[in-house]
Amino acid sequence: MLVAASGLRDLGKREDGRRYLGPGGDGSLSVRVPPPGDNQTDRDEAVPVRHGAPSSATSCAPAGACETAHVQRIAVLVSGAGSNLAALLGAGAETLGGRVVLVLSDRDGAGALTLATRAGVPTAVVRPADHDDRPGWDAAVLSAVEAAAADLVVLAGFARILGPAFPARFPTLNVHPSLLPAFPGAHAVSDALAWGVRLTGCTVHFVDAQVDHGPVVAQEAVAVEPGDTAERLHARIKTVEHRLLPACVALACAGRLWVDGRHVKVLPP
Repeated sequence: MLVAASGLRDLGKREDGRRYLGPGGDGSLSVRVPPPGDNQTDRDEAVPVRHGAPSSATSCAPAGACETAHVQRIAVLVSGAGSNLAALLGAGAETLGGRVVLVLSDRDGAGALTLATRAGVPTAVVRPADHDDRPGWDAAVLSAVEAAAADLVVLAGFARILGPAFPARFPTLNVHPSLLPAFPGAHAVSDALAWGVRLTGCTVHFVDAQVDHGPVVAQEAVAVEPGDTAERLHARIKTVEHRLLPACVALACAGRLWVDGRHVKVLPP
């Protein structure tokens, strides 16, 4: 069962049949319809979601497959084995409308780094222990992602909290194993079992300055079965994550996500 983001609705076609995204004065995202005579009206394109200054050099076709010259560059942050990274790599650049250009971990030996190396994707390790303080580590992670010229960042099992400068610089998606706002934090699956809920699931959301708090892109429910353990339930949730996360990344790469406050609206192709 797919549960759409709160406030999700089809905005419909504009008069010229095209959709344009750009940041509003407060940093939120809004749709811009070019006035008559605008030199962009002869191009059917959408600028991908971003929370900084727009870049005319990056554009994707609304259908989801980017033009060859403008394939979106994706940085994936990981801490563990990398099953969600494997789902993204398995989907491929044509399906995602983007290419994974960096896999960054906060720890040596993460299985996801091995997956990335086998796929020919550059990797980086930025360990908190190698930095004097939290701001220093935050700056090092930000610098590594900037060096990769990423357009979009995906947290795929990343076990660290990023500083507020990060989501302000890059549009960042996270996948979380619960139906947020229920059960945020690192123990979402065991917390759901402890509360005795009948349904939990997973959420893909934009990252903001708070933990597991940003605007919801999509959610899918997973039933809690009698006798479930955290391991069994989490395994079923991961199966859903492996489908939902690539789908949301593809929407972001296609420029079809419009963030308006706490609402994420999906623009039609």
